[in-house]
Amino acid sequence: QIQLVESGGGLVQAGGSLRLSCAASGRTFINYAMGWFRQAPGKEREFVAAISSAGINTYYADSVKGRFTISRDNAKSTLYLHTVYLQMNSLKPEDTAVYYCAANIHGSNWYAGGMDYWGEGTLVTVSS
Repeated sequence: QIQLVESGGGLVQAGGSLRLSCAASGRTFINYAMGWFRQAPGKEREFVAAISSAGINTYYADSVKGRFTISRDNAKSTLYLHTVYLQMNSLKPEDTAVYYCAANIHGSNWYAGGMDYWGEGTLVTVSS
């Protein structure tokens, strides 16, 4: 069982930056690849970025490549608490969405229906 809680969303001007955090708890967290998705009003949830379980490989949607960076903290924790980050730079109005953290045991097939666990989301609004 993995619990995920996102934070760090807010209102930012175009060109600005935000760092989203996903607090993850669970003994098996290090076995999961982690990803970020987003859902804009009236649109389907879409893949943004992912990182492998060991944190070695990263993947990005073309729309955010070069602007967003995903990372994770796999350090040993007696409380089994870890964090996944999404650093977002050069934000654009079209980045406005609710951002969700997700856990994926297979580490592949990064589509919304293939995730094992989801957080509740955090809203990012980019003004022009």
